[in-house]
Amino acid sequence: MNDFQPLPHHKFTFGLWTVGNVGRDPFGHPTRPALSPVEIVHLLAEVGAYGVNLHDNDLVPIDATPAERDHIVANFKAALADTGMVVPMATTNLFSDPAFKDGAFTSNDARVRAYALQKTMRSIDLGVELGAKVYVFWGGREGTESDSTKNPLDAIKRMREAMNFLCAYVRDQGYDLKFALEPKPNEPRSHIYMPTVGHMLAFIYTLDHPEMVGLNPEVAHEHMAGLNFTHAVAQALDAGKLFHIDLNDQLFGRYDQDFRFGAEMIKQAFYLVKLLEDSGYDGNRHFDAHAYRTSTLEDVKAFARGCMRTYLILKDKVARFHADADIQALLAQIHADKGEFDYLKGGYSAEHAQQLSATAFDLSVLGARNLPYEQLDQLTIELLLGVR
Repeated sequence: MNDFQPLPHHKFTFGLWTVGNVGRDPFGHPTRPALSPVEIVHLLAEVGAYGVNLHDNDLVPIDATPAERDHIVANFKAALADTGMVVPMATTNLFSDPAFKDGAFTSNDARVRAYALQKTMRSIDLGVELGAKVYVFWGGREGTESDSTKNPLDAIKRMREAMNFLCAYVRDQGYDLKFALEPKPNEPRSHIYMPTVGHMLAFIYTLDHPEMVGLNPEVAHEHMAGLNFTHAVAQALDAGKLFHIDLNDQLFGRYDQDFRFGAEMIKQAFYLVKLLEDSGYDGNRHFDAHAYRTSTLEDVKAFARGCMRTYLILKDKVARFHADADIQALLAQIHADKGEFDYLKGGYSAEHAQQLSATAFDLSVLGARNLPYEQLDQLTIELLLGVR
């Protein structure tokens, strides 16, 4: 019987900032004590996670001396070795310090843009030192409250210059590292540049080395804009650009809630897991979520276990979906195809165009075709509710 316990091959990861969240929000002070990075590594190992991800300053304070930095990193490496945990992904905090109040790579201040590049180079070095193969960019401050303050064309150009510079740095250092861009429509800025997966995909192909750059889409960020996250992930997969993924949950149209995976929109979570599993996605499944502000340490552990357990339960539901005779019979009916237009799969040719032009279509037959989508959706709901 499946006990839905996480195993290393599931590649479940959490950020230091996720289980390490102290329960602070814009209207309230922390509700639980901070954990050190070493303590977080041991906590994640205890609940069965595969790896831990980090911003540079999650591990090393922004004002640490080189000696302090080396001491902290050594202790962190020792904790990784003791637990068998890995660091698959790293990123840079370019949003917390007041220096970034008007952006990092898109700041109007050339000094800030230069410092952001320097900080990111050092953070990339740290990530590679810890074993990271993916480097994420979330531009939380890369936007505006008023478009009087920045020219969006300048902002896009500055972002492109930064990505090109950092890609060249990685290549020059000989690092085995790929970049993953993370879109978000708003918060903390009123408007964040390149707010969705589609925007980021278009931007990637304007870079000097688009082969190095992909996407890190997040459930909450697309849901904030009322978009279908599964469709966004499918677009990234189709482009070969799903380099990383952030899993959590989020009601449509709300602030960034970062709920436990599957905590709210279970049907959408099912379709997402189905897409990832059916597509053969073999990357990490990273949970970028926070426990409720009401949680104590033990409840934080339950939160982390819950993220992984829900994913595995939904993975089991995907297998049941594929094995359900009634569901598969409906799908066979819906996708019935006599093969008479298979020639179109070969693409355009003058012969194919002539053959298609000569075909007579009966619109009354096409319009009358039975599509039992209500039945199929109801069976899916019943499967998720555990009665099938």
